[in-house]
Amino acid sequence: MSTLPVVAAVDGSDDSLRALEWAVDAARRRAAPLRVAHVRQYAHWVQPEVLAAGPADSQDDSVLDQVRAHLEGRPDQPDTEYVGLVGAAGAVLPELGSGAQLLVLGSRGRGGFASLVLGSNSMAAARDAECPVVVVPRPGREVHGEAPGGPGPRVVVGLKVDGPDEATLEFAFAEATRRGARLQAVAAYPWPAQPWMMPGEMPPTIVDQGVIEDETRVLADGFLAPYRERHPDVPVDLVPAAGDAAGHLVAASRDADLVVVGRHRRRLLSPVRMMGSVTHAVLLHAAGPVAVIPPSPSED
Repeated sequence: MSTLPVVAAVDGSDDSLRALEWAVDAARRRAAPLRVAHVRQYAHWVQPEVLAAGPADSQDDSVLDQVRAHLEGRPDQPDTEYVGLVGAAGAVLPELGSGAQLLVLGSRGRGGFASLVLGSNSMAAARDAECPVVVVPRPGREVHGEAPGGPGPRVVVGLKVDGPDEATLEFAFAEATRRGARLQAVAAYPWPAQPWMMPGEMPPTIVDQGVIEDETRVLADGFLAPYRERHPDVPVDLVPAAGDAAGHLVAASRDADLVVVGRHRRRLLSPVRMMGSVTHAVLLHAAGPVAVIPPSPSED
């Protein structure tokens, strides 16, 4: 059975070349082929929804020529394929995920407004692709808050104790195994509690924060147990964290190899794919690469 490729989306920008380097390393770690894809955007006045995306000539593409020269002569280069496409990048890039095990791209490309920290194509791929998507940000992002630290490589994963996603946890453990890294599982819980009361109701009994934190730890430990058994070589740090999940994950991204977050499941009254507010915030503000994992097929 053939191994699905790692796909790197490039457009000639510095952002895409940083993503390319990340993708090359990911392909090596997975012993997978690398597919380098460049999407030539339709002219801005064309309505892309009435035109089908199609292949371009990969041999007559200056962006792919640049990438070939960039990668030429590397002794440990994975098997590499270069693919040129024509279409609306925001639609074509997510579709590349249907034949990939991983899609990697920069946080911004050549187009759009310079003030944006996350481009529309990166957003579309993270929201719509069928495979995990890694977005590599520009260097120099500052994050605030105290990052739970420690020596050595580190993979961070967001753990929702009220609905953990199997695909997200499995990806995070597998990535930590490949990197010889410890896994830092951030389990956020709401605090301070904000109970809703009807007029005339008595306020609820005050709940001790320590009790909620202990319950969060017990629940999270239970969810992590089967993954620890399957990945016994991965040391796990469980971090119960009060308050904003996105803020804690962004703080933990400092010096982390990767932050892994899940994408929302489809809902009955909203069948379209959604990324979720926490994942969106992490993509906007994390200091390092972020992997967005689609839910397990049985949960989507």
